[in-house]
Amino acid sequence: MKKKPCIPAAYLRERIVPVFFYIAEALTFMMLAALYGYEGVLANMTYALGLTAFFGGCYLVWDYGRYWEKYRELMRLVSAQERTGGLPQTAFAMEQAYQRIIAEQEAEKKELITQLDEKQQNMADYYTMWTHQIKIPLSAMDLLLQNEDRNERLLKQLREEVFKTGQYVDMALSYARMESISADLSFVRLDVDELVKGALKKYWLLFCGAGIGLHLEECHAQMVTDGKWFSFVIEQVLSNALKYTKEGEISIYGTDESGVRATQGCRYLVIEDTGIGIGESDLPRIFERGFTGYNGRLGHKSTGIGLYLCKQIMDRLGLSVRVESKRDKGTKVFLGIAQERSLTNL
Repeated sequence: MKKKPCIPAAYLRERIVPVFFYIAEALTFMMLAALYGYEGVLANMTYALGLTAFFGGCYLVWDYGRYWEKYRELMRLVSAQERTGGLPQTAFAMEQAYQRIIAEQEAEKKELITQLDEKQQNMADYYTMWTHQIKIPLSAMDLLLQNEDRNERLLKQLREEVFKTGQYVDMALSYARMESISADLSFVRLDVDELVKGALKKYWLLFCGAGIGLHLEECHAQMVTDGKWFSFVIEQVLSNALKYTKEGEISIYGTDESGVRATQGCRYLVIEDTGIGIGESDLPRIFERGFTGYNGRLGHKSTGIGLYLCKQIMDRLGLSVRVESKRDKGTKVFLGIAQERSLTNL
């Protein structure tokens, strides 16, 4: 426990310089008067110094009272754990400057606390939702394993459910790493077609299980990016396309700046499906965290995290992402390719 300071002693320490100069000045004048034998002057000077000492003492008593009241008010704020809004009023510029500094630091602290609380709440909300989502494939696997007739079809379904479980785990890990993604980025020049083929290879099991056609056009483009995180974006878009496409096909191709298909000089990688599409009212909000929209609420398939993560990652990579969609017609996702960016500018 800290020892309480002696207030009179603290006050005198803060006022010692002017008091010292006053005493030194008075003694100097009295010594000079005594030294040169100015007896009348000495008497008058002694009287004047005594009078000023009296008024100076009165001022010190009054000033000490103000000092004491300020100290009591500050101690009250400390004991009540209040902050800068209740600091004592002051007319001194220096004290006002200190109060402004304290107020600014307090505002910054509150902002940081608010941001931390929001991040913690977002994380808690996501993992609560993730826990419910992970139960779905686990329950499906449990039912499949309970079936005594474990034929090839059931084993195939089991493999699909295991893959979906891995998807949810990857999404949870990516969400948790978003705060420190900048330290994890590694930009190199990569072949876009190879990134696409890697994602398709990973999702080939779900393509076969869904019976969805695939149309792939190589765009013959290279880009400077982080392969792991850009591949994650491709995989999330493919996952959504497979999830909401019951028949037809998924097409992957490149386009130029105007959106025309191209095999050279591509500016966008497009993943297009013939699924249920996105309603016009939902389209502006698809990149919001936790937004599931009509389709997600209808089939309980959406976590509202996939496209949010895609947008966050693409922003960190310095790339663009946009979506075009019509209800019952399908969806196009345009992933920007920064071909002109050099490694030296990263």
